[in-house]
Amino acid sequence: MVSAVEQSKKDVIRETDAQSIQLAKTLLRTARHGALAVIDPASGTPLASRVGVATDIDGTPLILISMLAPHTGALLADSRCSLLVGEPGKGDALAHPRMTLVCRATRLERGTPEQIRAERRYLNRNPKAKLYVGLGDFSFFRLEIERASLNGGFGKAYLLDHSDLIVNGAINDALAESEQSALDHMNSEHLEAIAVYAHHYAKAGNDGWTLTGFDADGMDLVNGDRAERVFFPNRLETQQDLRKTLVEMAKAGRAAAEHETFRT
Repeated sequence: MVSAVEQSKKDVIRETDAQSIQLAKTLLRTARHGALAVIDPASGTPLASRVGVATDIDGTPLILISMLAPHTGALLADSRCSLLVGEPGKGDALAHPRMTLVCRATRLERGTPEQIRAERRYLNRNPKAKLYVGLGDFSFFRLEIERASLNGGFGKAYLLDHSDLIVNGAINDALAESEQSALDHMNSEHLEAIAVYAHHYAKAGNDGWTLTGFDADGMDLVNGDRAERVFFPNRLETQQDLRKTLVEMAKAGRAAAEHETFRT
């Protein structure tokens, strides 16, 4: 028989749906920092620290940490860790969405394709890290997600697994090959289209938005310290789908803006 406590826990957890998965991916893709929890090898007690965060093209969190930091030694001794992401915002911090990711950390060897891609994507998201990314005691780690606990606000608890958050498939390597050139092109030649993505799809005000990343699910935008996530209408199947999707989204966004202007 299911005990009252067990039943109560089941009642609290909502069924994972497309909306909760999108919220979880948004929290992860827009995170610039998070609380990393590791296991202290000396005492076995939890040890938490704030770290800078970006994501690899498949959605895996990336961190850049110093070998001199206690949490780095802890990860090398025991790869089990968790990462809390989600901005508290104004008012009650517990009223804002947040997510805890249960992960295993993998250190990326300097000079490997995985490390080079991680560095590029991390610096796109956290450009100030250029000050120390080349220092010999700093290393990139991938935090391989096993499962996650999402709190979308009061009464909105969800449990997610690896497949809910990570995009697998050949599309990742294909996009990674051309991602930077596509970003550079958009940020230098198509700022007006980027403004359309920010204003129409992310409902974000102000100008000055730039793109920091593409992946099969969508794109990441930043403006100063603010980050936004825009999802594509459909997941990309091939590398060639990116340009077509960006053109169609810009066209639809402009048309919507013109229609709204006409109505007012």
